[in-house]
Amino acid sequence: MKEERELQLTDWLPTTKKEMTLRGWEEADVILFSGDAYVDHPSFGTAVIGRLLESKGLRVAIVPQPNWRDDLRDFKKLGRPRLFFAVTAGVMDSMINHYTANKRLRSNDAYTPDGRSDMRPDRAVTVYSRILKQLFPDVPLVLGGVEASLRRVTHYDYWDDMLHKSILADTGAEILIYGMGEQPLTQLVEELKKGKKIDEIDYIPQTAFLRHHDALPPNPFGEEIILYSHEECLVDKRKQARNFKIVEEQSNRLHAARILQQIDNNTLVVNPPFSPMSEPEIDASYDLPYTRLPHPRYREKLIPAYEMIKFSVTLHRGCFGGCAFCTISAHQGKFIASRSKRSILEEVQKITRMPGFKGYISDLGGPSANMYRMQGKDITICERCKRPSCIFPETCINLDTNHSPLIDIYRSVDALPGVRKSFIGSGIRYDMLLRDTHDEAANASRKSYLQEVITRHVSGRLKVAPEHTSEKTLSLMRKPSFDLFYSFKEIFDELNRKEGLNQQLIPYFISSHPGCSEEDMAELAAITKKLHLKLEQVQDFTPSPMTLATEIYYTGYHPYTLKPVYTARTMEEKNAQRQFFFWHDHRNRQQIIRALKKMNRQDLIHKLYPKG
Repeated sequence: MKEERELQLTDWLPTTKKEMTLRGWEEADVILFSGDAYVDHPSFGTAVIGRLLESKGLRVAIVPQPNWRDDLRDFKKLGRPRLFFAVTAGVMDSMINHYTANKRLRSNDAYTPDGRSDMRPDRAVTVYSRILKQLFPDVPLVLGGVEASLRRVTHYDYWDDMLHKSILADTGAEILIYGMGEQPLTQLVEELKKGKKIDEIDYIPQTAFLRHHDALPPNPFGEEIILYSHEECLVDKRKQARNFKIVEEQSNRLHAARILQQIDNNTLVVNPPFSPMSEPEIDASYDLPYTRLPHPRYREKLIPAYEMIKFSVTLHRGCFGGCAFCTISAHQGKFIASRSKRSILEEVQKITRMPGFKGYISDLGGPSANMYRMQGKDITICERCKRPSCIFPETCINLDTNHSPLIDIYRSVDALPGVRKSFIGSGIRYDMLLRDTHDEAANASRKSYLQEVITRHVSGRLKVAPEHTSEKTLSLMRKPSFDLFYSFKEIFDELNRKEGLNQQLIPYFISSHPGCSEEDMAELAAITKKLHLKLEQVQDFTPSPMTLATEIYYTGYHPYTLKPVYTARTMEEKNAQRQFFFWHDHRNRQQIIRALKKMNRQDLIHKLYPKG
């Protein structure tokens, strides 16, 4: 179907002075600098924040991927904003966007037109912020997005192999909004409208800022915890590990403490997070007037990330999996915020009117596909909880794992005019589906969900993430036993046989994770070979700020026990582990055989190469 009306340039937020003039603006209230191309779609944070500010009556302009290497004209072209500059690296951390686990430059950037890899700097938030502070030293600066959020306290930087201070110290920004930004940003705008200055606003949840240690604001949140100082962490890795445990626990509480950390002569103040967004709040964010299209400035160019998600729908935010290597819960939180059925179906209806739509919804998902509407049955139990995961080592008895609302969404979407079929492209937590509880209705719903997904919503391949086969490594990852993958694969294969389907199960695995040895990887190779899996979706562990695995990698200790943990750190150790993913490649064969002989594991040589 065609759009109901032809879109005009003014349907997007302005990116140039000319576009501002078309709207009759002399100046903007907020100018947002982003490391991503501007795609006006709710999966792209820059669009979400821009549209949110617009909904509050502000004039918002966006400068996507400014050139930081010339005379800085992109940073000057829109002048100074009336209220503040906002800076984000984009949807991804710029360092992970740029570099592989082996610290090699990537050849493409999915969030850039035509995948160009040179359109944003390393540490984009810091580079953009310093330029803006140099050009407009008196204009307040607000940081947000994943890169800033995960660098709010002292953190390990894998690419420099050292601890960095809070990103606030490196940028000179007045305030940092961490996590999903709608709630704190809404309150910030309300305070600014009252005439407050940003450096006076120190009481908004989910914000962080620096103050001289003699000028700390009063604590309106009650509880307070003081971390070891940045300087103490530099000389004692155990103190950095202890700090991480505190930060993670507070990030996973419904009612958390304010956190303080001394950095040089200043104190970093991290206010506790907001409560999870209510249904009306998250609906309001997704109901904003997105065009759902890239800005016209990119006409004739493809933005790979957009092409992947343009016909997909996010059902919820947050993830209670708590995986040791994942940043999702650190940024979005472990408590699930779900959209209403009304909001979801209205977005699908908009998709059916988009150019190029052929009737297929590519994904109805979220950080984990099957957590929609799941929360604690007794919220007072959740209020006392600090667990980073609701499903590891076992599923919490207080967690409502009923999948019926999700099944209803799938079936309602498929019943809409213009929709031929909807698929699930996000990863599924199969451990929740295979563990029975005392709730018979929830148990029945999980069986129905398995049947529904495998027989109706797989686009040829279903993604799952066992991550490893070693029980020791899986425990450190906060992932379930590999035995559950066997069980899930049996169900998947049986339903495929029964329904006459030819679908693939695509498992994800990680090498070099803390706790994983070369012998563990050799056994992984033998186990996956026996399952007839030729692995495609694999990665070498990349330490990213604010994850449990990264803290173990850097400090050598588990933050919750302070016991030493082995981790492959050198490129030689990491490559030795990674090669076992590709045991079937003849180029790796002799090296793998030599490694197995060194381990005295002739049994694995026979399993991998039975013909000699």
